[in-house]
Amino acid sequence: MAYNNLPNKPSVTMLAKKLAALLTQKAQTLAVAESCTGGLLGGAITTIAGSSTYFKGGVISYGNDVKRRVLGVPRQVLDKSGAVSAQAVKSMARGVKEVCDADCAIAISGIAGPGGGSAKKPVGLVFVGICVGKDVRSYRYVFRGNRQEIRRQAVRAALQKMITATPSSYTQSIHNIHVSRR
Repeated sequence: MAYNNLPNKPSVTMLAKKLAALLTQKAQTLAVAESCTGGLLGGAITTIAGSSTYFKGGVISYGNDVKRRVLGVPRQVLDKSGAVSAQAVKSMARGVKEVCDADCAIAISGIAGPGGGSAKKPVGLVFVGICVGKDVRSYRYVFRGNRQEIRRQAVRAALQKMITATPSSYTQSIHNIHVSRR
């Protein structure tokens, strides 16, 4: 799926409003854990008036020590798989859900660039973790663009995944989605 090539891709604000309506309708609460997006996701969610009724809060866990100490990401996950991995975002999502006592959670970790990438983990690689109840899934994306574009695409993807998150919708634990630039 190429988000940048969609003629009428929904704005982050539109997605945040849609998520707000769904969470309110289902009387569910949400928490977020962010790394590479540095608060953009929480900012998008709290742009919507009345978000305090469903948004419990978030943790910007840019450093691995915060991922470990606050969110409970096991040291062995960070050592073996790294902070930018399916295992890390799953642990981050579980952790922030518990810390904030929320019904569901979103976690984002990635490499926004311009540096920091490698052959195995290129700039633009982002993992999104979605936790609904006890069910936790991760999604892998490779975005293209500059640092800000990658971060915005990560927020958009995370909101879209949370909107569609239901236990029956999970058919794979990781979906590979490659996104091309205009």
